[in-house]
Amino acid sequence: MIKNNNITWHHAVITRAHREKLNGHKGAALWFTGLSGTGKSTLAHAIEERLYYLGCRTFVFDGDNVRHGLCSDLGFSSEDRRENIRRIGEMVKLFVEAGIIAMTAFISPYRKDREWVRLLVGKENFVEIFCDCSLEICEKRDVKGLYAKARSGEIPEFTGISAPYEVPENPELHLKTDKMSLNDCVDVVVNYLLERAIILKAK
Repeated sequence: MIKNNNITWHHAVITRAHREKLNGHKGAALWFTGLSGTGKSTLAHAIEERLYYLGCRTFVFDGDNVRHGLCSDLGFSSEDRRENIRRIGEMVKLFVEAGIIAMTAFISPYRKDREWVRLLVGKENFVEIFCDCSLEICEKRDVKGLYAKARSGEIPEFTGISAPYEVPENPELHLKTDKMSLNDCVDVVVNYLLERAIILKAK
């Protein structure tokens, strides 16, 4: 809700369509979700690298990086998690309007929050990518020792241990990151972007 009635939305002369024409591809939000350790950030950056060599304009919003700046004042309560997603959702919307392929690597544990972002940026612009990996493998991949700290009680409200993760019901893409190679996962996502005509070339 806008708290100040003295502000006005200014419409730009250069539109999203102009920017997409210049970029040679559509703007889109690729929303990677899953437990810590499922490979969200690794996959998002690998896809960005692939898209870079295809001449696409991209940006990856990494969960930890965002919490160093834009959301540095937030903790990990359910309320703060929702505010974290609200802020990044608004930022992603601006990037999509700029004609950029914006990729986010956040646990984003609540379906309601993910659906809110989908509606915010537009269903036609939103691609939910569920990075699915067993908890056992996630813990084995955990070089930072977060799961061990969560199990010992050092980290409260840790998703998958002491806080819930709501599995996506109908994601656009469901990737079994504990069974698929990184390259295969990248191929699936890039092929999907081609099928949706978000990008127009694969080489």
